[in-house]
Amino acid sequence: MNQILKLSVLISIIFASGCKSDKHMNTDDLKAPSAEKQAKSLTIHNSTRIDNYFWMRLTDEQKTAKNKDNQTQKVEAYLNAENEYFDKVTASTNNFQKELFEEMKGRIKEDDTSVPYFRNNYFYITRFEKGSQYPIYSRKKESLEVDEEILFDVNQEALEHEYFQLGALNVSPDNKLVAFATDTVSRRQYTIQIKNLETGEILTDKIENTTGGSVWSNDNKTLFYTKKDPLTLRSSSIYRHILGTDASEDVIVFEEKDETYSTYVYKTKSHKFIVIGSSSTLSSEYRIISADKPYGDWKVIHPREDNLEYSLAHYGDYFYIQTNKDDAINFKLMKTPVNKTTKENWVDVIPHRNETLLEDVSIFKNYLVIEERSNGLGKIRIKTWDGKEDYYLPFNEETYSAGVYANPEFDTDVIRYSYNSMTTPNSVIDFNMKNQTKEIKKEQEVLGGKFDKNNYKSERIWATARDGKKVAISLVYHKDTELNKNTPLLQYAYGSYGYTISDGFSSTRLSLLDRGFVYAVAHIRGGQYLGREWYNDGKMMNKKNSFFDFIDCSKYLIDNNYTSAKHLYAMGGSAGGLLVGAVSNLNPELYNGIIAAVPFVDVISTMLDESIPLTTGEFDEWGNPKEKEAYDYMLSYSPYDQVTSKDYPNMLVTTGYFDSQVQYWEPAKWVAKLRELKTDKNTLLLHTNMDVGHGGASGRFDALKETAIDYTFLLALENKIEVSLTK
Repeated sequence: MNQILKLSVLISIIFASGCKSDKHMNTDDLKAPSAEKQAKSLTIHNSTRIDNYFWMRLTDEQKTAKNKDNQTQKVEAYLNAENEYFDKVTASTNNFQKELFEEMKGRIKEDDTSVPYFRNNYFYITRFEKGSQYPIYSRKKESLEVDEEILFDVNQEALEHEYFQLGALNVSPDNKLVAFATDTVSRRQYTIQIKNLETGEILTDKIENTTGGSVWSNDNKTLFYTKKDPLTLRSSSIYRHILGTDASEDVIVFEEKDETYSTYVYKTKSHKFIVIGSSSTLSSEYRIISADKPYGDWKVIHPREDNLEYSLAHYGDYFYIQTNKDDAINFKLMKTPVNKTTKENWVDVIPHRNETLLEDVSIFKNYLVIEERSNGLGKIRIKTWDGKEDYYLPFNEETYSAGVYANPEFDTDVIRYSYNSMTTPNSVIDFNMKNQTKEIKKEQEVLGGKFDKNNYKSERIWATARDGKKVAISLVYHKDTELNKNTPLLQYAYGSYGYTISDGFSSTRLSLLDRGFVYAVAHIRGGQYLGREWYNDGKMMNKKNSFFDFIDCSKYLIDNNYTSAKHLYAMGGSAGGLLVGAVSNLNPELYNGIIAAVPFVDVISTMLDESIPLTTGEFDEWGNPKEKEAYDYMLSYSPYDQVTSKDYPNMLVTTGYFDSQVQYWEPAKWVAKLRELKTDKNTLLLHTNMDVGHGGASGRFDALKETAIDYTFLLALENKIEVSLTK
């Protein structure tokens, strides 16, 4: 018996769940939790909603208090009851989950090292040691042949924490100090500290409740950073810190008072300017000072205007501005003299193109590197400043992912980029822009001895949405997988914020592909796969296009015999969780199972509450329900509000107790309401990680355990053997 068949039989035996067949899991002796109902009337625009589970909401203070109040105890009891139910239902899958975890882990090169990058006389390296969960950051001065200098061994730093994140390492211009940030709660509220790299001493400077990022001025003693609003977690103000002083003495240099904007700070690649940016969904504004004069007066590049977006880079006597000025919906590149920065002085460098989205630019001494997207595919264009050379890097696969690295060095002929596809592991490539030669610095190793890219197929197909628009679907599957109505297929999408899901490689995904699954990415509206208009057509009062695109892609896959409703599964996370939540209400009959990770499903209540993180800055993404037209539209698709008495697919819902992006109570309330109203006998599971937030576990292997849960759920739903589970 081959390995795939063995595992298929094993799954059939060990996991019981409902499926669209004549057999169902016998769970008569397993009682799902039933949340208490406390009716709360919520009225606006003469519309009243009754929320029976509003009581599940806790404040951060309640969650972290040593002495839990009655409400906290009640909420945690419910979440723990759901976790216990999850454990009981999946208990007999534990051995397989462990086996799957070891399988995925076994493909990872544990003692891995990044390609060193050179910055300011040092090579910087990130590496992992065998068995370690976290990276080790080090550097070598001027040569890779010298002994390494350990900056941080995160494994040691994380020993006493259930969750630990080290981020935003920022070395001072003289290479003697490093500002670093830590998060031990998983709410993305970082504490900045400073380490003396000559002595190894952690200085007394300690700055709390920041975004983590920081910027050194050129004097090596002044640090700029961004503070968060302690309640909403909005990035609201920029402070200046002087080395060796108490954070209470730090001076606020900019406060973003408009609650629909967030602010941030960075230094230009030229090291000439420190820049404060402010941005909302549809508008931006920048101000600068000389990096040599940290106490100088800030100069605004151009004042904010509604629907005017721009970003800022510096080279020589000019600022280079990526902008949508003059209705350049797909953006264009302009420049303006450093001493004349308002928009009437901006002139075109790369004009607007209707069919090409300008995604980013990287500036070098002799070259301008442009990242574009056309017909859904990312492209890298290289152009000399004198205009004598202008060409694209060649990519030959039908669908792929390519992106330019940070490339911190300014005076170089070499650009570093990455390339991978759904069948091709990632490569890090150095390309010499002068002689147009490339060197593959590193290829991702897939261990275990079984991977051969030639065993997998990838293709891109186009479904027709109900309004006639063509929606791309990227597919990958094992070459031996037959595509027919009995083929299991996992369809994934996101569809918000203009974020484009890349058609990249995943070694963990092989565990599905090798067991006969097809993996599909639906490039629905709300992302920017087909340009900025593709995004605009899937947001605000067009948001339902995202859901309809996903559903129409599903119908296309079914109608063209890639799969059937009995074997089709949907998955999305965060705003993608909203997507699959809405889809589960609109067309539940199309799916045998749904995985919703940290799902944004309580749209109206969240967007009416401006004390919740991310609310005010997202009115231009979802709409402001204080306006009746927006309220009515959002209410019509909000997954929590639209749950009704009908059959739903098998569902796995996951969340993190300390999630600051999508609060845990959204999925918890959603599951409670589904349990109350759904009329089917299909499996419904809620799993809350009580130690983490939006991003899940922090260790590289702990994250695989969460993936193993998802994959086991999917694989189990493909069995047709009735199994009785008991407590």
